[in-house]
Amino acid sequence: MPLPRFQPRRPLGRTGFIATALGIGDLADRAVPLDECVATVHRAMDAGLNVIDTAPGYEDGYSEQIVGEALRRRPDARRSMFVIDKIDHPREPIGPQVAASLGRLGLDYVDLFVFHGVSEMATWQAIAAPGGGMDQLAHAVRAGRVCWRGISSHHPDVLRAAIESELCDVVLFPIGPACDPRYDDEILPLARARNVGAVCFKTFGAGKLLCDTEGYGRPLRQRPRGKISSGGSGEAAAGDVLPRLSVAECLHYTLTRDPDVALLGLSFPNEQDAAFAAAAAFQPLAPERMGELRARAAEALQGKGPCWWNPGGD
Repeated sequence: MPLPRFQPRRPLGRTGFIATALGIGDLADRAVPLDECVATVHRAMDAGLNVIDTAPGYEDGYSEQIVGEALRRRPDARRSMFVIDKIDHPREPIGPQVAASLGRLGLDYVDLFVFHGVSEMATWQAIAAPGGGMDQLAHAVRAGRVCWRGISSHHPDVLRAAIESELCDVVLFPIGPACDPRYDDEILPLARARNVGAVCFKTFGAGKLLCDTEGYGRPLRQRPRGKISSGGSGEAAAGDVLPRLSVAECLHYTLTRDPDVALLGLSFPNEQDAAFAAAAAFQPLAPERMGELRARAAEALQGKGPCWWNPGGD
């Protein structure tokens, strides 16, 4: 089956970069050889995706190595790809962290550095204070090592403060049927109004909505019994399967909300194929259908551990 070809569609906030609706999320797995991971990135690029996300803490730097190698092997593509990297330690000096990430990537610059997982107001306030992380990151911008600044966060209050501060060019936050509705109803419209790029994650609820897992492939510690919900994927043959949603249902929910970019961590070609097919067939969902998916998502999350991406979900 030939790959679909997704086209850039609109500017990513004030960056002006024309981004595709789907982005390449983290796909690092040290059990998978580097060449295979790079080929998976290239396959997503061949489908037109032009935003890619990484972080130092993803597989202890392996994700950054994969991203850097994928771009070095296609040097002509570097200018057409928007690379997002992260500051994992916001209270430590920022310059050395930027330098270390650029070294692992093997790149001269990164388009966007965001402070990773800023979900407490005190952390944001420290970053935003004079001489704090945002000021230090501004030095990297002036030095040409970074183009844009932002945060990723799992708390709407922090995101609101960050957007209103005018210090963030792009923000990363959850949007999906398993995510707090404040992200949809408050944060996304605010970002649009302030011309701040909106990049989302957790479309599949860390895999909890698609599989019987506590997140990212971790097995359930205690397994409640259930049946597949009506309208779900219906892939399992056994009856001992918890409620779940399909890839298309999750992705269509997120695309209906319409962030600038939806990051999808698709580690293997078959996962890419399912998501690409769902995106190619997308039509916006009616409000009634969106509410139904939220209700089914809440059912699918039962017994699968905390939703750490929602306030109070630890």
